[in-house]
Order: sequence, then structure tokens, then C-alpha cells
Amino acid sequence: MQTITKILVLLVVSFHVSLSQAQDNDVEKESVNNAEKIERLKEAREAVKTEERDFLKAEVEAIDARLDKGYITPEEADILKREAAKKRALNIENRLSIIDNKIALLQRNEEGYYTNDDKEPSKIGITIDGEEYSFAGININKKNKPRKYDLRTTSDFVLAFGLNNAIIEGQSLDDSPYKFGGSRFFEIGWAWKNRVFENSNFLRLKYGVSLQINGLKPDDNQYFVNQDGQISLQQFPETLRKSKLAMTNLVFPVHFEFGPSKRYDHDTYFRYSTQNQFKFGIGGYGGFNIGTRQKLKYSIDGDRKKEKQKGGFNTSNLVYGLSAYMAFDDMAVYVKYDLSPIFKDQAIEQRNISLGVRFDMD
Repeated sequence: MQTITKILVLLVVSFHVSLSQAQDNDVEKESVNNAEKIERLKEAREAVKTEERDFLKAEVEAIDARLDKGYITPEEADILKREAAKKRALNIENRLSIIDNKIALLQRNEEGYYTNDDKEPSKIGITIDGEEYSFAGININKKNKPRKYDLRTTSDFVLAFGLNNAIIEGQSLDDSPYKFGGSRFFEIGWAWKNRVFENSNFLRLKYGVSLQINGLKPDDNQYFVNQDGQISLQQFPETLRKSKLAMTNLVFPVHFEFGPSKRYDHDTYFRYSTQNQFKFGIGGYGGFNIGTRQKLKYSIDGDRKKEKQKGGFNTSNLVYGLSAYMAFDDMAVYVKYDLSPIFKDQAIEQRNISLGVRFDMD
């Protein structure tokens, strides 16, 4: 019994010593953390001065650009420059005061005494207008950065989808062997829009990159078959639940976009906007076929089967065509037509055609 008691006492003492050493190490670590935070805040003081001076330089350049274009008089330009200088001087004063107060708090108190409202005790910084940007230990609002006076190039996320089919040589679209509702296309990409004229936004050049997937679903229980390089539709020996050929293309569209826009002038910059405006785009695209796949679903004796056949359909490696859209705001009616044939070296040529909706979202 005495031996067990001695062992328990030794364990308790050892645990107490280990805990004390760990606490001492934590205190030392906290002290180092405080010192590091203070050093970062001191570095941030210089960063604030540099940043505000850069902001002032950009604002003065924007004012000079307005003066050169005759939008304001020299007297108005001088007033705007003085106001900008005053604002930036006050910004420096206020932001340095915030940093100095944080340094004083950290110097007076131990780690953990001061915590921010965001419940992150180790986080040092400020938040302006609800948006944070961390630089050298201080959070700065991204929106506080000066805007470029004339931004001629913007970008949009492009998403389009709709109906797909093929125009076959020697027959009308009404006689197409492909299902009108089941054959569809999908496009996703990114586009840049550049204002062509310096003082007008009526004409824009729009260019980008997109991933297009064109699907064709044969009618009447048919599927695609390659016979010595000739692609044809044939009857499938079983009852098909699904038959679809999907062609994936990487393309680079280019459009000329026309339409009115509104100009918004601000103190240090101006912008053109096509929101709630009609616009019309016409152009084309060129690119590469990066994959073709036929998907078949059917049943044999009650067992469901699924086949995926990749390649071997003699599709054109280079794809190119014409496209156009008519839009209001961000939504458009979109049509595209391949000038390149779907299958190369065929006795009867087929060309893909698509009609759907398109969204260009900035």
C-alpha cells in the first residue's frame, strides 16, 4: 500500500512540474508573440504613409486627365487636388493614431488582455467599411484603393445553354434525325470587353475563351457507327433508353458588340455601363475538338447496360463558326453555327447549329 502511495505522489509531483514548465513556456511564447505583433504594427506605420501617398498620386493623375480632356477648369482642378491632399493627410493621421493605440495596449498588458470584436485574440488589425485587407499587421479596406480613371477593358463570366441540332447537306432542319428537345448544348467561359473608341462606348470588341459541349440525340432507336471512316446512323439491336453523342470543344470567341450605354462621372474616375440596355453582338469563334463520346443505355433480358465509347467518330479536329446574340442587360438570345463539318471527309456533310440563352455576368 505504501509503495502504491509513493508512486501516486511521484506521479502528481511530476505532473505538477510538467504543467508549470508548460505554463512558463506559454508565457515566454506569448511574450514573443506580443513583441512580434508590436514590430509588425511599427512596420505598418510606414506602410500606411506610403499607401496614402500612392493613393494621392493616383487621384492627382486622374484630376489631371480630366483637366486635359477639358472636363474641368484649372481652378476646379486646383480645388480638387487640395481636397484630395487634405483627405489623405487626415487618413494618415487617423490610421497612425489607431496603430499607436494598439501598440500602447500591447505594451501595457499581457497576452490575451486585449481582444478584438471578431473574437480572434491573436489578430491585430483594423477593419474599414466592413471589408478587411491584411498588410504588415494591419487590415486595410480593399475598396479604399484608388480606381483607374478610364477603365477601357472589363471582363465577364459567360454561361450559355439551349437546344442543339445539325444542318445536313441536301435536307432541311425539319427532317433532322436528331431529337429537337433532347439535343442540347452547354457553354462556359470568360470574356474580355474592350471599348474601341476613346470617347464613345457604342462599339466594343469582346473576346475570350470558352468550353462548348454540343450534344446530338438520334431519333428512332439509332446510334452512330463508324464504317471505314464514314459516320452513319444505324438501328441499335436492342431498345435504347438513351443514345447521345457529345462533342467537347475549346474555342476562342470574338464578337463586335453594339449598343447604347450610360456614362457615370465621379470625382476621380468615370465608367460606362450597359446595365438595363439593349446590345447586339456578332462575330465568330475558332478552336479545337478536345473530346468526343457516345453514350448508350439499354436493357438485355431485364439487365440494364451502359456503354461509353470515346473517340473513333472522325470528328473535325479544328472547329470554327459564326455566332451572334441579342441581349438586354446580362441576358441574351444566343445562336451559333459551325462552318466546320461535324464529321470530316464525309460523303454528306453535317454542321452543328445551336439556339439558346446566354448570360454575361461581370
